[in-house]
Amino acid sequence: MPHRIAVIPGDGIGTDVAAAALEVVQAALPGGLEPVTFDWSCARYLETGAMMPGDGIATLRGFDAILLGAVGWPATVPDAVSLHGLLLPIRKAFRQYANIRPHRLLPGVEGPLRKAGFDILCIRENTEGEYSGAGGRVHQGTQDEVAVETAIFTRAGVERILRFAFAQARGRSGRLASVTKSNAQRYSMVFWDEMTDRVAADFPDVAVTRYHVDAIAARMVMAPESLDVVVASNLFGDILTDLGAAIQGGLGYAASANINPERDAPSMFEPVHGSAPDIAGQGIANPIAAIWSGAMMLGHLGEGAAAARVMAAVEQVTARGIGTVPGRDSTAAITAAIRGAL
Repeated sequence: MPHRIAVIPGDGIGTDVAAAALEVVQAALPGGLEPVTFDWSCARYLETGAMMPGDGIATLRGFDAILLGAVGWPATVPDAVSLHGLLLPIRKAFRQYANIRPHRLLPGVEGPLRKAGFDILCIRENTEGEYSGAGGRVHQGTQDEVAVETAIFTRAGVERILRFAFAQARGRSGRLASVTKSNAQRYSMVFWDEMTDRVAADFPDVAVTRYHVDAIAARMVMAPESLDVVVASNLFGDILTDLGAAIQGGLGYAASANINPERDAPSMFEPVHGSAPDIAGQGIANPIAAIWSGAMMLGHLGEGAAAARVMAAVEQVTARGIGTVPGRDSTAAITAAIRGAL
């Protein structure tokens, strides 16, 4: 039986890179995927007043995985509307609490640092923390206006992401970096540190190092090779993975997976870069991040050999210099080269 895949191209360059990723993963697994495309996007919001239909979550629940291009068109729809109308509801409804983002230099890609050899796997808590959406505004438009944004950290939420991260570290080098700002945030982040210590007792083979978020940001620039698996809250993980994307050569190589580890709902795979309105429609978006995300999707679906073939093809292509200079190679040319390498 082929894997049923929900494809949401979304906005801007999302339509181009989603098509590229789908083309490559289907070539790597002929007849193994059954894609269905949905037009959920900011364009749909302008037409209907909703990013996705009311039964959108119920519709997606019947799929094995979701491949997303990009969400957002801030010139017409505020990001707070588009994200809270599509991306965040999907992550929360399907308990995709583990956001996985790999950071390493592909062959032929020159990052901004004078060093290579790093391979960082960032695990970001994906459904609560600073992005819980709890809060509000009162007395809007007056001198007495107040805005409150409350970060929510639950024992269940923190423990499950830590256990997931410890398991990833156990399968790699046995080293885990846990990120907080517990010297300043004495409730939520101290709680995170305490939960890290509790979970660590069940993983005696994993060496844990605590970092404050500012310190690990500096380490990712000065000594990225010293890091392996990094686990952080929703906000800190979001910021650190953009830094990770920068040191690996740019957002065009930044893949991600929103994982439901219990596999009782579909997981979602997407490039990190967003819709990039400034280059939308020009055919020059780098599809590698989306293709890499597609490879992660294949791996999650149990198609490890196909996933490995995709990544081997990507590395062959970048080693030849294709897709390594922003804007030089077209989306279509990079995609065709990767298909040819398959």
